Amino acid sequence: MPIRTEKIRKVAKKLLNDHRVDVVIGYKKGTIPLKNIPYFAKNAEEADKLVWDGNCRGNLASYLSRFNDKRVAIIAQGCVSRNIVGLIQEKQINSDNLYIIGVPCTGMLDSRKLIAAVPGEITEVTENDLYVIAKGRGFEVTMNRGDVLSRNCDRCTVRNPVLFDELAAEKVNEQKDPVRYEKIKAVEAMSPEERAAFVDELLSPCIRCYACRDACPLCYCPECFVDKSSPQWCGKSQDSTDVLSYHLIRAFHTAGRCTECGACEDACPMGIKVRLISGKVEKEIRENFDGYEAWKDLKTQPPLTVFKRDDPQPFVKE
Repeated sequence: MPIRTEKIRKVAKKLLNDHRVDVVIGYKKGTIPLKNIPYFAKNAEEADKLVWDGNCRGNLASYLSRFNDKRVAIIAQGCVSRNIVGLIQEKQINSDNLYIIGVPCTGMLDSRKLIAAVPGEITEVTENDLYVIAKGRGFEVTMNRGDVLSRNCDRCTVRNPVLFDELAAEKVNEQKDPVRYEKIKAVEAMSPEERAAFVDELLSPCIRCYACRDACPLCYCPECFVDKSSPQWCGKSQDSTDVLSYHLIRAFHTAGRCTECGACEDACPMGIKVRLISGKVEKEIRENFDGYEAWKDLKTQPPLTVFKRDDPQPFVKE
């Protein structure tokens, strides 16, 4: 991890000193353990605050549209680079002014798993590609890194950036055939009544803060459907029907576009596994469109954004 941080800082300083970019989008240490925050370095001195470790959660691609009039460098692992591809394809960002510092990634840590695994408040975390050491008053706990990875990172198959100008480390081995959709398949096997009860319980803590939407790089509409009042597409109450409508519509809006980065779940203050809903949509896309995975290259368009006259669409008839 320190090697990646050192290389990121070195590249960022050079880009800023040579006036090749106006800003570098990355992460810096937060004010509490386990929480790094987005950071916008605009000179070499500020670039010294950039970091890279297992607490660099959140999807930095969400911030690119704010700098469309600037020359921008961005730090991007596999999922973030895929979202950059998508934003380029959907003409939301100017790729001519973009420099991508690619970071081969071994996954982000799940802060909730770490907190649950120790007997007190965590004051310090150190890590490498194999282990995580959490320290606090009166304890020091060493854990296998794989046991405390974010759920999405644990099953990620695109750890290396798919688009980059320069790499901050050697490429890592991609995971082969990780277990995917285990929980979703279990829900599919339920009766309709059981599924309805499961989803009601899943979403019952939702406070309609829209943090999942705001964290998602795909949600860039000038006016979200939930904010419209004429016409009103979705009720604004805490009624379970309105809550379900919001999550279902947002999931369908991301169909064929979601990179499974997990930013939505990480942003949720209530710890709701919202990826179970959008993950079900992505599972259907993958199974019905020849294994398609969103934005692995600049050429392939998401299946729901193109029309083919010879598309048999057998799943539509079922």
